[in-house]
Amino acid sequence: MSKKNPARTTNPATALWSERLHYFEERRDALVQTIREFVEIESPSDNKEAADRMGAFLAGIFEPLGGRAQFHRTNEFADNLQIDFPGRESAKPVLLLGHFDTVYPLGTLANMPCKIADGRLHGPGVLDMKSGIALMLFAIKGLQAWHGTLLRPVTVFLVSDEEVGSSSSRKVTEALARQSAAVLVLEPAAGLRGAVKTARKGVGDYTLTVKGVAAHAGLDPGKGHSAILELARQITAVSKLNSLKQGLTLNPGIIRGGTRTNVVAAEASVEIDVRIKQAKQAAALDRKMRSLKPFDKHCKLMIEGGINRMPMERTAGVAALYKKAQTIADHINWKLEEASVGGGSDGNFTAGIGIPTLDGLGGTGEGAHAVHENILISELPRRALLLAGMIESS
Repeated sequence: MSKKNPARTTNPATALWSERLHYFEERRDALVQTIREFVEIESPSDNKEAADRMGAFLAGIFEPLGGRAQFHRTNEFADNLQIDFPGRESAKPVLLLGHFDTVYPLGTLANMPCKIADGRLHGPGVLDMKSGIALMLFAIKGLQAWHGTLLRPVTVFLVSDEEVGSSSSRKVTEALARQSAAVLVLEPAAGLRGAVKTARKGVGDYTLTVKGVAAHAGLDPGKGHSAILELARQITAVSKLNSLKQGLTLNPGIIRGGTRTNVVAAEASVEIDVRIKQAKQAAALDRKMRSLKPFDKHCKLMIEGGINRMPMERTAGVAALYKKAQTIADHINWKLEEASVGGGSDGNFTAGIGIPTLDGLGGTGEGAHAVHENILISELPRRALLLAGMIESS
């Protein structure tokens, strides 16, 4: 009995995806070099001039691929960058969403240089999320190499203020999402296992300020009404709203108050980080926060803030995108997992208005926002392959 011809028994789809993976493996060093170039252009959220240099550089990188770049001008932050790529087919575009701002102040590279060590690329913003931007670039290049042109329109939107709340970019993000068939967010993958993110908690901030009555702590202690004491009682009351079981957390992170130790404090405040698992929790929590009453009737309370990002919930649309991602991964024997995470991203905005969104498609690594921030170089080819496949199929 003759042996079967291996070429005839190979699954054509598997062979195609293996060939595509090889394409990105051959370009891994170029991908690493591109990420390194991005990291070495520092772009802190709070430095418009520096971050604008990054935006201009990115426009110059994407436009030669046939994209039409335009900037959405802002005063406080760097201008937000949109690049539109035409497609062969008449269809709604896929929105590739990300940000080029980082949490690191200008000059960080002097003490935290971009370097390769132990199979990882290290540097400020390499994971969150300049590697994600490079993956966008190489995925588009790959699709153009395979098809001659993109099969469908693609919109790349890179914002300059994600790390500080996205106040200048949110409206544009939501407007572009409404015009899109799906949103693919190039934030980092979840953990070293490289899971994509199918759910994120909603994020909010409240500031609770107490106005008390000042008095001399030694001469007239009975005439004072301490804002600090009242605030302590309020923080205890707020802590009772926590429910880990329901995915609802409130963290009093910053406290301010008082002027001198011998003065009964006239004012004190606390900044509270809030996380919610479901959109329906937002209104109920807001009511509870705004209905807080002073324990000391001589004190007054002021509540400011609210939910900034609604949760990204695992809707049917999100689940469908994850299933497509799993199918692509299966072709290269990659068991792609999903994750629900506590942090928010601009994907919360797009999912919150009902647009199918898949997050965590960026680099795989560790240490986001930390001195050891890094990505796994070995994971880059299949991350690029996954993104290219999702652009095709979404």
